[in-house]
Amino acid sequence: MSERQRRRIVLCADDYGISPAVSSAIRDLIARRRINATSVMVVAPSFSRSEAAALLEATGDHASVGLHLTLTAPFRPASQHFTPLHRGAFLPLAAMAHRGLSRRLVPALLDAEIAAQLVAFREQFGRAPDYVDGHQHIHVFPQISEALLRVVKHTAPQAWVRQCGRAVRKTLEPKGLILDGLSRRLQRLAAAHGVPTNPAFAGTYAFRAKADFAKLFPKFLDRLPDGSVVMCHPGKVDAELIRLDPLTDLREREYAFFFDDGFPQLLAAHDVTLS
Repeated sequence: MSERQRRRIVLCADDYGISPAVSSAIRDLIARRRINATSVMVVAPSFSRSEAAALLEATGDHASVGLHLTLTAPFRPASQHFTPLHRGAFLPLAAMAHRGLSRRLVPALLDAEIAAQLVAFREQFGRAPDYVDGHQHIHVFPQISEALLRVVKHTAPQAWVRQCGRAVRKTLEPKGLILDGLSRRLQRLAAAHGVPTNPAFAGTYAFRAKADFAKLFPKFLDRLPDGSVVMCHPGKVDAELIRLDPLTDLREREYAFFFDDGFPQLLAAHDVTLS
């Protein structure tokens, strides 16, 4: 099959900025053209102007950079008056998701926080993000998704928003089913706002110690339409990552998989390209 006939995917490394070791690993894979997008956590304590500059140098014109909207613990808001908080930080995922589902968040405060994170991105990168997604998929939940679309439409009109609905729904895994349902809603809202979204999504799996990413990844490519997003979390472990996030050793496993010289051949065998 010719290069022209291959499906192009967006292979996106989430969590750029969460720790120096993760950011360095992501930049390495981008420079090697093993991934072609990364989402940046502008509220992460270790994210800095130098991290942004290094990423811009690595991406050149062959990779996209998005905002990884962060609204969950242990991270702190970029705006001054956001609530609810616990000891100055966002609530954990379950609590924030429940607040959104029960519509107990304050729309004006959501708008202000999302706008503040977009401003922080623009200050560090000199431009708006290519797209916006959410840490722990928080952006697909009610109230948060509406706020995100309002703000993106007015402040980053060229950006698209990640929806997390799978192209193939073979499994009844609860997380995937929840994301499918919420993403169908997000797609309808995005269409009404005139904000583009990706046609399909893959990359979710149970982050268990025995997870075999090398066996899982080819399944992510199954029947993905052109332009789809495959999420990943490559990285290396350092003290800052351990302090902030439970996903540690699996990041190194993903990094090794993408770094391996067999990865480009795997993509070609599945009629997929990153360019």
